[in-house]
Amino acid sequence: MTSGEGYPTALGASSRESITLLGTDLARDVMGSVGFGELAFWLATQRRPTPGETRVFEAVLAALADHGFTPTAIVTRLTWLSAPDSVQGALAAGLLGGGSRFLGVTEDCGRFLHEVLAGAGGLPADDAGWDALALETVTAQRAAGRFVPGLGHHVHKDGDPRTPRLFQIAAEEGLTGPHLRLFAAIGRVHPQVLGRTLPLNGAGVCGAALADLGLPLELLRGFALLARTAGLIGQLAEEIRHPVANDVFLSVDLHNRSVAPDPYEPDDLGGTHG
Repeated sequence: MTSGEGYPTALGASSRESITLLGTDLARDVMGSVGFGELAFWLATQRRPTPGETRVFEAVLAALADHGFTPTAIVTRLTWLSAPDSVQGALAAGLLGGGSRFLGVTEDCGRFLHEVLAGAGGLPADDAGWDALALETVTAQRAAGRFVPGLGHHVHKDGDPRTPRLFQIAAEEGLTGPHLRLFAAIGRVHPQVLGRTLPLNGAGVCGAALADLGLPLELLRGFALLARTAGLIGQLAEEIRHPVANDVFLSVDLHNRSVAPDPYEPDDLGGTHG
């Protein structure tokens, strides 16, 4: 299938009479028959997922959709306050904040696990083998002064509730692959190296699950952003019903006024501070 002046695409095309998507008729075969999560998976891989793969994938999307007043949510609300005529600007502002501390851990963990597995020279045969590989991995990271992606959480210090649930769903669907097995082993052995027990966080287990589904590693953060888009739309909907962005702005502004001169107030020389 081609689109435009000979630029090839296997995704979609339009004619005067119809729209095709992934080789199927959009109106007849997709709309009302294919869920959005299933479609997103299909678009990324160009293969239709099994029901089990769809369930795991959509569980990941649900796990990453919203975490309350994170920086991504706050900046979305504040951008909406500043430019209520630009919903795309507010959403984009929140998505641009997806990085190494928020949302990006999903990709970081998936890539990290994949690199370990690629260098392992074969997959372990049992839990003891997985634990040995995990112990070697955590020890190497500690020696290099690097963190293990997906290990630890600033709120869920006694365990992230998303993690065991996603392990459970993957197991129920027969989709516990090598990335999840290595991640679970890291959870078992890391106290031997670090001297304390840290939780396996939800973003990390999501990265492991996505990697086991065979999704492109380069796009793992994209799936986290896809999930967070739904959450940010929810934040904006709540902001419309119960506005708080102006209170957030004023709390910062009034605090600054109480501890520092207002840069916009004229000084004794008729100028401004800064």
